[in-house]
Amino acid sequence: MLIPILSFALLLQASNTAPVPAVRPDSTVYDGRSRQLDVAPPRIDTTIIVDGVLDEAVWRRAARLTGFSQYRPVDGSPATDSTDVLVWYSSDAIYFGIRAYEPHGSVVRATLADRDNIDADDNVQILLDTYSDHRRAFMFAVNPLGVQEDGVRSEGQDAGAAGGGSGPNARFDGTIDLNPDFVWESRGHVTSWGYEIEVRIPFRSIRFQDLARQTWGLQIVREVQHSGYEDTWTPVVRANASFLIQAGRLVGLTDLHRGLVMDVIPEATTKVDGDSVNGAYRYSTTPALGGTMFWGLTNGLGLSATAHPDFSQVEADVAQVTLNQRFALFYPEKRPFFLEGLEQYDTPNRLIYTRDIVQPNGGAKLTGKIGDLNVAYLGAVDERDSATGSDPVYNILRLRRDLGASSNLGLVYTDRIDGGDYNRMGGVDGRFLWHKIWFSQFQVVGSTTRDSLGGRTGALWDITLGDRTGRAYGNHVELLGVSPNFEAASGFVNRTGFVRAMIFNRYTLYGGPGALLEQVSFFLNAQPLWNYADFGKLGGTFEGGYSTQASATLRGGWNIGLTVNDNFQRFDSTSYRGYGVVAGADTNAFVLPHGLYSLYGENVSITSPNRKVIVTVSAGIDDAVLFAEAGEGREVTGSLDVAWRPTPDLRLDASWIYDRLTRARDGSEFAITNIPRLQVEYQLTRSIFLRYIGQYVAQHQAALEDPRTGAPLVRRDSLGGAYAPLGAFSSNLFRNDVLLSYKPIPGTVFFAGYGTSLSEPNAFQFSRGMYRTTDGVFVKVSYLFRL
Repeated sequence: MLIPILSFALLLQASNTAPVPAVRPDSTVYDGRSRQLDVAPPRIDTTIIVDGVLDEAVWRRAARLTGFSQYRPVDGSPATDSTDVLVWYSSDAIYFGIRAYEPHGSVVRATLADRDNIDADDNVQILLDTYSDHRRAFMFAVNPLGVQEDGVRSEGQDAGAAGGGSGPNARFDGTIDLNPDFVWESRGHVTSWGYEIEVRIPFRSIRFQDLARQTWGLQIVREVQHSGYEDTWTPVVRANASFLIQAGRLVGLTDLHRGLVMDVIPEATTKVDGDSVNGAYRYSTTPALGGTMFWGLTNGLGLSATAHPDFSQVEADVAQVTLNQRFALFYPEKRPFFLEGLEQYDTPNRLIYTRDIVQPNGGAKLTGKIGDLNVAYLGAVDERDSATGSDPVYNILRLRRDLGASSNLGLVYTDRIDGGDYNRMGGVDGRFLWHKIWFSQFQVVGSTTRDSLGGRTGALWDITLGDRTGRAYGNHVELLGVSPNFEAASGFVNRTGFVRAMIFNRYTLYGGPGALLEQVSFFLNAQPLWNYADFGKLGGTFEGGYSTQASATLRGGWNIGLTVNDNFQRFDSTSYRGYGVVAGADTNAFVLPHGLYSLYGENVSITSPNRKVIVTVSAGIDDAVLFAEAGEGREVTGSLDVAWRPTPDLRLDASWIYDRLTRARDGSEFAITNIPRLQVEYQLTRSIFLRYIGQYVAQHQAALEDPRTGAPLVRRDSLGGAYAPLGAFSSNLFRNDVLLSYKPIPGTVFFAGYGTSLSEPNAFQFSRGMYRTTDGVFVKVSYLFRL
């Protein structure tokens, strides 16, 4: 199936063109050893009004950065749109002026959006690696209207088991965490020739070295939506395991004054929650006072503390398909206290997961960097556990030591103490960059647990033998093992008792100038899995398979993906202990199939370019495993995402997830899921928006049947009691949330919202049978005092 695509790519004269070096601006010099761009911005002790117009005389004295080149989708190509960046600094802030030229007409995409919501707009990103360690950089992004997006860009963070730069969903340039919000200024406006932006970043809003004379890493990224291109100031090539190591440098920064950094944020919250209790619907009111404090102990180290924080969710989690799932699903953190600095707690395999802390009475964090040592500590006392009658106490520590240009060695320790019960986990990990395009990494962790079931210990180990991030060819070889008794009460490890190998190969072809097919990548993947005790035994694999994927980028920003799978699945008898098959008045023993093999599947996806309307559609047909019945099924999946921006201040996002499972034996329906979601957001000003989110989750699963005979399945508990039927399950929940938000700066907010959950016996009827299960109104006010 991939041969025609490959042939088509070759006909388009795919080319592995060498990267084109950036033009040297007058204020830029090259480091002769590494070809690194160095800029010495002038220090000018003055202030300006940030209004988005670069008309002050000081801008004529600023250092000028030009010579941008493309790095996505084809690295090394000359940038098709010209960009000029001006930079200077004063004693308390650094200033950037941006002129982004657009010669292709009125194609600049700009909306009046909420913070961190400008990815579909043209934008320019300023990356400041203030420690010049090539591991982490502050990111300040601005769209043409000056709307802000900020966060932290990190190297070498493993977002999943694949990791690296060669997995099908991996990016070689690291991860971007948009959760941190900084206090800075930006303004911009669209012009006849493109757009112009003015930025001021106070030194007290960021962290940096305690040195009189400093060197910072600097990269500027420009995203052009009408073409789908991303340009960078210094040339960035795919054939490198690090993105930040290819950045330029700001040199000669002297006498930077951060001053006292003390932020105090008191908050007040009132909630009125409704719930059904003993058949009657009742309301309860919960007023609360709390607050958060941040103290910058040094330029690089900060202490945060919170007391009785409000953790009201201003929106529900995006729903996922839960039917036919064997393991817990991951949901991201959304709570402000935990989000700040969250990237510093990152470890391979998600050993730290702050959503395990449900509702803390208080907590404290110490985060930052001391020399080459990254420090992150979190302590919290959670709300009372009804089972133990005590308040669980959490301690989480993450340390990372920089080694060489872009390698590190880390330590992680967590404990959760709940009365006399506890879970403790500790381990080491490392990531080593070698020969520029290769990295290897490892992690070894142990856990010890004591609770009502007794005491036990477990282990987790993970080794990436090698990950090659080449321009045309990449690969990844990893082995992950988790023993049956391993537990991470402060982390998210949703499966134990296995060893998995992950082997990925990537081949990338690049189209020549003007080609319809700009880039196409092919992935050949294998992921065999063993039960932990069977690892190393001949023929002992338990599940896994192979997949072939193709991902193409077309001129204009279209993206097309195709995946073909061949999987197999054996069954663990312990998961079906107590099963029986109804045979008239009798119950026979359940005969577990050995396994299912040659399970084929195909999936295709298409994403349109970023315009006023953006559409992503995917569809798949698979031979599936019906885990609850240990039977074979057929699965049809589909998803549709539509983003519409009719005006600069109105945004509509609609999506639909569809998943239907039928039995291969007779075609009868096993399960079906439909999840439509609508989000409408109106931005009155940069600081005020009104939002509605409606989400309907309709799920139905049929009563379980024997995969051989179709007879009903029953189950009895481990004590050998009577058999109970494994009946049908149905849930139809309609969630609605309305929110008015005012956020002039991070920390100062006013939220007023209402949410309600409705249920009905039959999906999408919206009839009189629909009834309310819960609802609530909340108001939150907080204010940032910067001392």
